[in-house]
Amino acid sequence: MTSSQPLHLIISEKLRYRITQGDYPSGAQIPSEYQLMAEFEVSRITVRRAIANLVQQGLVMAQQGRGVFVTPQQKVTYSLSSPMVFFEADMARQGVVSTIQNLVFESILPPVQVQNLLELPKRSQVYFQKKLLLLNGAPVAVDLSYTLHRLGKTLARDLKRQMTFPMLEQHGVMIDRIETVIESTHANPEISDYLDVPLGHPLICYSYRAFNDQNQPIVCGEALSRGDRLCYSVVIRRDQSPD
Repeated sequence: MTSSQPLHLIISEKLRYRITQGDYPSGAQIPSEYQLMAEFEVSRITVRRAIANLVQQGLVMAQQGRGVFVTPQQKVTYSLSSPMVFFEADMARQGVVSTIQNLVFESILPPVQVQNLLELPKRSQVYFQKKLLLLNGAPVAVDLSYTLHRLGKTLARDLKRQMTFPMLEQHGVMIDRIETVIESTHANPEISDYLDVPLGHPLICYSYRAFNDQNQPIVCGEALSRGDRLCYSVVIRRDQSPD
């Protein structure tokens, strides 16, 4: 193999191609270290670095004493539909179990951008929450949200355990509309650790701002998600006029 790339990257790319093409199907064992050493005529350390690259990408799992196996891949789609269907309900409809892990929940002075999005007076505090979203136990997204202080203080216990929008509606705070922007971003060191992806890995950034039935913004934030595990869909109808 002749290339300016390191050998371990060349090998991991070849193996990644075989996985994505189905040569090594979901749950299958990939060739052993000795087989890969013989096939690519490289050292054991090079093979191990190549496999480590695949592990970092979430494509394979190493099981001690057994070998390396292709990670079962399940990509789900969240439908941004009208009327609104919240994330948890949409996942349940698809037979996917969604859970959250609360990472941070605290009262803070928000950044100016958040203050403007929530239309708050200066020096107003909000509740900042950082939570990890998991689908069938696998980390999918990190959600960073800012909630009006009066709601965060009153509903703190439930906000730490449940998805935000359905929980608010359970307490009589109705969501009238959600404004969203979907764009690309990259994983910083903290997010890469939470989502088990390499530093700088491409992510989907789903930014949102939710309004109650009095047209008041009550929550804003962004969800940084792995595109290999979660994507978004939308239906655009000709007969729906813009606001």
